Amino acid sequence: MLLFVGLGNPGTKYSGNRHNIGFMALERVADDHGFAPWRSKFQGDISEGKLGREKVLLLKPKTFMNLSGQSVGEAMRFYKLSPEDVTVFHDELDLAPGKLRVKMAGGHAGHNGLRSMHQHIGEAYQRVRLGIGHPGRKDLVSHWVLQDFAKSDQDWLDDLLRGISDGAPHLAEGDVSRFQNAVALRTAPPRSSKSNSNPKEPNEKQPEPSENAEDDRSALQKLMDRFR
Repeated sequence: MLLFVGLGNPGTKYSGNRHNIGFMALERVADDHGFAPWRSKFQGDISEGKLGREKVLLLKPKTFMNLSGQSVGEAMRFYKLSPEDVTVFHDELDLAPGKLRVKMAGGHAGHNGLRSMHQHIGEAYQRVRLGIGHPGRKDLVSHWVLQDFAKSDQDWLDDLLRGISDGAPHLAEGDVSRFQNAVALRTAPPRSSKSNSNPKEPNEKQPEPSENAEDDRSALQKLMDRFR
């Protein structure tokens, strides 16, 4: 079994916050892949299902962000999982909005949810970093992450979440490249190359035949052209 964890804060007050993008990612995966209804367990909300051939438990800790590791540690002990079985989806200030990176192990970079994860399960788990951008000043960060996404964010946010859901089976099977490609197809789809058999622009007029040009039209064609 694998454990996918989304970081966020519980309750409707925080549901649209930038800090809750980890919750949003798991909710989209659960909806799109027919996971079981959410239920309360391990100090969080859980849902079980399959991604490809892998059995996956989705977990949204309800302990608030800075205590997320408590919930994750409890679930890991119950299922006898190791940190390598865990993937955490979380907001990332150091990535532009809509960007995504996958990272194995490493530091917490001051993220309260990751700091709690480090305290309870160590650092050897996989992270899916979901870019929300930076407000520009350190003193604005707390307000920024606890604000709802703006209306202007909805298009890229929806593309990102759809891409995560599309690629989730690849992530569960350990194919990070195919997972990231699936996300890229949603967030940065390739431009269609339209081949035009006529090299001239659509509105460009064809040149009129000159008076001295040889007219090789048949008599019937000449008659039809007169009445056009």
